[in-house]
Amino acid sequence: MSKLDVEFAVATGALADDLPYFAFGAGRPLVFLRWFSPDHANPTGWTRNSEIRTLAGLARRFRVYAVSRAPGMAAGTTMADIADQHARALRSEFGGPVDVLGISSGGSVGLQLAADHPDSVRRLVVAAAGYRLEERARADQLGYAEAAAAGHRALHHMAPHSSRVRDRLLTAAMWLADPFLRPVDPADTLAFVRAEDAFDLSGRLGEIEAPTLVIGGERDEYYPTANFRRTADGIPRSHLIIYPAVGHIGAITHRRFARDIAEFLDAE
Repeated sequence: MSKLDVEFAVATGALADDLPYFAFGAGRPLVFLRWFSPDHANPTGWTRNSEIRTLAGLARRFRVYAVSRAPGMAAGTTMADIADQHARALRSEFGGPVDVLGISSGGSVGLQLAADHPDSVRRLVVAAAGYRLEERARADQLGYAEAAAAGHRALHHMAPHSSRVRDRLLTAAMWLADPFLRPVDPADTLAFVRAEDAFDLSGRLGEIEAPTLVIGGERDEYYPTANFRRTADGIPRSHLIIYPAVGHIGAITHRRFARDIAEFLDAE
């Protein structure tokens, strides 16, 4: 057990439909829908510690439930199917609408959930995500998932697209590290990637009833600011924050990230 587990008294379990989660912090519940991950399971080791650190500022104000998609996802599963699972799980656990924070791929799930199941979401925060995937994110994720499913090295598909020496070294390191970081169930990973690949709420944003905060980085490598703006513009009760001069990860590690979310969730 890590020091962070002790400090935050982390509890682990599964919601209805076998959605893995861990919970920590104190206050009213805030459901965090996890970003893209190779395995639909609670993270372990340094990945778990990194996630707790990222959400620590929020856990000092809320009881954070970090939720993964259910493992064993079948081929042909759609984002609507995934949203249905989450809606059932949240109703069972909380008995009413709850605040939801979706980051990256979790933002895709959060938007679908809010559009399909407005009774499940009190307020929605979408960070480093938008109404659909852009081509680069789609190609990187699909390249990774298809290579892993075929038993090939895959992790380097998620590396930065840059000729800079640092990024080229990172690509090489990811290629070498791949055998130690393979998905437990590559078919599960591929099923989710294909579901998100087809995700597009461009014609349904107006159906989202929950007050929504969209957060993005000005230099996000996967989502241009135009995507963030269109997402916010299409949702009737929305607010947009663009953090200047930061990318995909920089937006969620920004010094104002937790404060901006807490102020939005606490607003009348």
